[in-house]
Amino acid sequence: MAFTEDSLRAKLSSLNETQEAITTVGQWILFHRRHAERIAQVWIQRMRESSTNKKLVLIYLANEITQTSKMRKKEEFLRAFEPILAEATYIAYKGSPADTQLKIRRVVEVWRQRQIFNPAIQQDVEKKISEVDNSRAPRKQALGGSLFSSSAVPPELTSVAPLATSLQKAELNTKPAVAAANQDYEKHTAPGIQMPSPPMHAAGLAALVKKLAVAEGAVAESIKARHALVAGLEKLLETNKTKLANEDAQVVDLRMRKDAIESRKRKVEEAILKGLSAAETNEISAAALLPVANTSPVAQERPQMEELTPPPMESFTPVGSPQQAPAQVAEPVPDTGDDIMPEPVANPTEPQTAPAPEDHSTEPSYATVIGEVNHQGPMDLLKSLQHPRIEQGGEVGQEAYQQAYKKRKMSKSKAEDEFAAFAGDGDMEGIDDNLSALI
Repeated sequence: MAFTEDSLRAKLSSLNETQEAITTVGQWILFHRRHAERIAQVWIQRMRESSTNKKLVLIYLANEITQTSKMRKKEEFLRAFEPILAEATYIAYKGSPADTQLKIRRVVEVWRQRQIFNPAIQQDVEKKISEVDNSRAPRKQALGGSLFSSSAVPPELTSVAPLATSLQKAELNTKPAVAAANQDYEKHTAPGIQMPSPPMHAAGLAALVKKLAVAEGAVAESIKARHALVAGLEKLLETNKTKLANEDAQVVDLRMRKDAIESRKRKVEEAILKGLSAAETNEISAAALLPVANTSPVAQERPQMEELTPPPMESFTPVGSPQQAPAQVAEPVPDTGDDIMPEPVANPTEPQTAPAPEDHSTEPSYATVIGEVNHQGPMDLLKSLQHPRIEQGGEVGQEAYQQAYKKRKMSKSKAEDEFAAFAGDGDMEGIDDNLSALI
């Protein structure tokens, strides 16, 4: 449909307050952006002729057109509406009910927050609205204060706002007091001035002292207020530093979650491209690991793992036990019986001499007799060294020892036994060695 002013007026006349109607007309106007200048002039003319409710709808339409143009970076309608915006807002705002004025103020506040128009244009619009508010008594304060006043305090600064106000008042009192004191001081101390009479001079100096005291007190109050503001700002700074650290931790946590979800999304898309079933796709999605939420900026310590190597034996030694040098552990000796020679062990024990029988002696002569039996064979010699284990205090051990003793004492011939008997009685003493050998 070709653009004509009659068609534009028809659409503006049929416009209502619903969002659908405003969006439809706004899209049609945006399509004909080449006629932005003519459209803006028809729009403000319609603003002058319409009723109060219709003016609010026209403000909504201008908001739809300008915000969409700003978002799409199409500057035609912004340049067309800026010269007439302050006048149109003033026409719509003046004479409207309080609820309608509040709605218009909210639209203008959105323009300021989103920086839709040039700052100078925005200030002109707010100035026109403030003129209407100032013309009435008492001054109307919407939403607890003017939406366009620079003194509107954010919630984060409410703790320091009274301190800043006190400082501002102190400065207002300080400036005139200091200026008056300095001016009077120069008047009385300037070189070459004509001195008045002594009573007048004394009165002038007394007045100067009073002015200087007032100025000093004003500056002291200003200093006190400024110290309080600095303390409040430092506290606010520390609070914001803590919040900043928490927000940094939240950013890291959210970034990790985003990366994990993106990885899971890619795996699901790959499963879809491969033609996997829904169950297989869900299994792949569930297998993807997700980061654990970290609500604290402080890093958590890892749990200590128990070592697999057992502790040294010294850790089980009771306190005060004597320290022993590590000894080599001997291999166990199998019990092979009495008729088999046992294998030597790594750490043999030293043998202890067993007690001799009652009817025999352990003197060297007895040992000599035993030692002379040296012509036995190797097997007999080994058998003579074997003897059963003697259990201490047992009858079996004593009997075994006697049997072993008899076995060692046994000789091969009767002649040797007789010779041993004579030698034991001492009858062979004094006989020549050669003769003794013959015997």
